[in-house]
Amino acid sequence: MSALPDGKKLVRSPSGLRMLPENGAFSSPFSLDEPQWVPDKECPRCMQCDTKFDFIRRKHHCRRCGRCFCDKCCSKKVVLPRMCFVDPVRQCAECSLVSQKETEFYDKQLKVLLGGGTFVVTWEESDKSETMTCRLSNNHRYLFLDGESHFEVELSRISSMQILTDGSSPGGGMSRASGMLLHYKPMGSQDPQQLRVEVADDKKVASLWLAAMHKAAKLLYEARDQ
Repeated sequence: MSALPDGKKLVRSPSGLRMLPENGAFSSPFSLDEPQWVPDKECPRCMQCDTKFDFIRRKHHCRRCGRCFCDKCCSKKVVLPRMCFVDPVRQCAECSLVSQKETEFYDKQLKVLLGGGTFVVTWEESDKSETMTCRLSNNHRYLFLDGESHFEVELSRISSMQILTDGSSPGGGMSRASGMLLHYKPMGSQDPQQLRVEVADDKKVASLWLAAMHKAAKLLYEARDQ
């Protein structure tokens, strides 16, 4: 195990090399823990095709779900950023499809969230509104809202998120995201608060940011349910 100057460490696990924060409490809220592997003695057959394992047909564990498969049913090596693997790792067919879809979030939508968008932000408890730039922090743990003032919402303290739309677009196309409602618990409080975020000037950039935030919310809830 070797420490790196940027606050991360290289860890070797049974599944492969992982790049993890030195302090586990500061890991990305989108990250998933490695699964417990199904013990070898409990899987005499492939859990997909039911092929019996022997000296020729060896068993392999999917790095995402931990289940046991033959080589044919677990042959793909796919990147798995939610578990911080350095290289692509072996996954079953079902898990590899999920990981490939998530890679799009890390390659595209996460960059949109880090870039930010301009919104009119309203605090429920005061009805105060302010035009602010909303963006995801570099460690993915906070929403930063910057205008005349600075405000932060920790993602782990968001209890629900609702994307608002402006109805059908001209020509009968899909509706465009126009804002979102966040329910969260401020630090040091168990009383939920509501934050309303509505698109300001650049509607295209803001709508893309909201769509990316919607995807981020799905990953966030999945990580909590693991």
